[in-house]
Amino acid sequence: MDGSFRTNFTRDPGALKHHPALVLNADYRPLSYYPLSLWPWQDAVKAAFLDRVDIVAEYDTCVRSPSMTIKIPSVVVLKDYVKPQKRVAFTRFNLFLRDEFRCQYCGAKTDLTFDHVIPRAAGGITSWENVVAACSPCNLRKGSKSLRTCGMSLRKVPRQPTASELLNMGRRFPPNHLHESWMDFLYWDAELDA
Repeated sequence: MDGSFRTNFTRDPGALKHHPALVLNADYRPLSYYPLSLWPWQDAVKAAFLDRVDIVAEYDTCVRSPSMTIKIPSVVVLKDYVKPQKRVAFTRFNLFLRDEFRCQYCGAKTDLTFDHVIPRAAGGITSWENVVAACSPCNLRKGSKSLRTCGMSLRKVPRQPTASELLNMGRRFPPNHLHESWMDFLYWDAELDA
């Protein structure tokens, strides 16, 4: 498919850009939960046209080119399985996700930053085992002192999470918008209503 394929579609910027497609691995599980694996509708249509994905659910909205009309995909499944990463990248986002977006000293959910448990001034390194999410007031209170010196304690011992632990943790923080066609694929192991 050449680049002109994308430009042949009639776009309504106010409406069509709001139709993301949930991307599932070949095992019908999302590639990631947080952030949720989503593609813009244009990429989903292109992948379907190139036969790289199967469309399993669609929006009611259509896009048109001079020669065809296509319903916008809302859920697509990759034809080839993508092996999940085993190693978890040490990023600010993954650190906050591991710590459930809470200060590890007081439990606050706002104004988060990160803190070295053993301060760098005392030889502490930047690692999963020494860095935690902290709210600004707790971070300022602790400063470059040890936990014992400042009378603070951690809610849980910091450690490197596995990829599956972070994936499962991400499921607890759904995005602001979940299309109804996605629900069966996102929470398939949730308890059903009687």
